[in-house]
Amino acid sequence: MNGMKTKSARKEDITRDWWIISARGIALGRLAAKVASVLRGKHKPIYTPHVDTGDFVIVTDASEVMLTGDKLRQKIYYRASTRPGHLKEQQYRHFLAEQPEKVIIKAVKGMLPHNVLGRQMLRKLKVYADSEHPHEAQDPKPLEM
Repeated sequence: MNGMKTKSARKEDITRDWWIISARGIALGRLAAKVASVLRGKHKPIYTPHVDTGDFVIVTDASEVMLTGDKLRQKIYYRASTRPGHLKEQQYRHFLAEQPEKVIIKAVKGMLPHNVLGRQMLRKLKVYADSEHPHEAQDPKPLEM
């Protein structure tokens, strides 16, 4: 062995960048996969699975995200309370019209770890229905698809 060791990322080693991406005309699954990868930090050489090494991501134009095939009509979002018979279902087209930000958040959330670390990563996601956002001061770089 030549003395080289694998380094694990620490909180002090992490620098967070800001990225911006427009959801206009991009398929929901492809967008969510790319955003989840950046939120996890997989694009960095310092990536460590048990540490939040990811960056901030701003998604604009959420209302213009695209679904392939007939998913606009067939895809259904479910939510339920603990009460019997209180299962609510909503077609994607209605969900997109009412809350376009939540559509992307829900898709990205499903691609992150389902634990405390995943919730910490999800807080770095900022989604907006149109092209306006209040993060100009962070000087976000464009994220390529």
